Amino acid sequence: MAVKAKKVSEKSVKPKVVKTKTVKPQEEKVEKKVEKVEVAKVEVKEVVKPKIEIDWLPSLKDMLEAGVHFGHSVKRRNPRMEEYVYAIKNGVQIFDLVKTRFALEEACKYLVEQVANGEELLLVGTKGQAADTIKSESERLGVAFITTHWVGGLFTNWEQIKTRVDKLIDMKKKFELGEYKKYTKKEQVLLKKDMDRLERMYGGLVTLRGLPKLIFIVDPTREITAMREAIHRNIPVVAIVDSNGDPRRVARVIPANDDALKSVVMLVKAVTASIEMGLKLNKEKKS
Repeated sequence: MAVKAKKVSEKSVKPKVVKTKTVKPQEEKVEKKVEKVEVAKVEVKEVVKPKIEIDWLPSLKDMLEAGVHFGHSVKRRNPRMEEYVYAIKNGVQIFDLVKTRFALEEACKYLVEQVANGEELLLVGTKGQAADTIKSESERLGVAFITTHWVGGLFTNWEQIKTRVDKLIDMKKKFELGEYKKYTKKEQVLLKKDMDRLERMYGGLVTLRGLPKLIFIVDPTREITAMREAIHRNIPVVAIVDSNGDPRRVARVIPANDDALKSVVMLVKAVTASIEMGLKLNKEKKS
């Protein structure tokens, strides 16, 4: 049986023309030999800070006997200190001594770390309950202190205050060397009076090399000017704050009775013991 041949349409399929792309020599792929580079493994050791053991803190019983737990009357309370108050008895706020002791421990650790890193600090306590202890402990440790009254502009106008401190240091050296003996007796008396005046105002600041990086205050409510100047210069504050105080802007709050002599002396000595430990660690680092 004959098969009829299909008619080829006029639109015959034209053969596709494959364009060959000429490869230039520079476009040829060049196999690059990849050298294996061995990366040395570096062992990174974590620096673990030594734990600071604070073993000189008073016990809860000692704090109770010293009256650390007594706050102010409810009429004089500051609501921002409520978190540290355990109860109210006969109209007087009572601090939670567990929280007080914990806060004291944290403040002491902070002081040890800062002083160990070489930070200079200033101790401030002009009220009678704190002045004698702060002065004696500061002189023993060789740190700066203020126990008479706050010098206005100490932080905000430090450059000018430093010139007066330097003048006091210079006058004391000249008196010790006998350089003022060439003056008349009247002139010597006047010079001595001037030196005594400077001693009362700036005598506790002679150890400062520059603006302190840390300040400890007993009763920031009383030392409000010191607080404001410290805040203005961004200087951290560690303070004993009573129930009538404001804990805001205080880096480390020690909630406690700042009026009873035994309470203040106990807390100040715990703080100065921390400073002593920090000075010891700093000396070991330098040696």
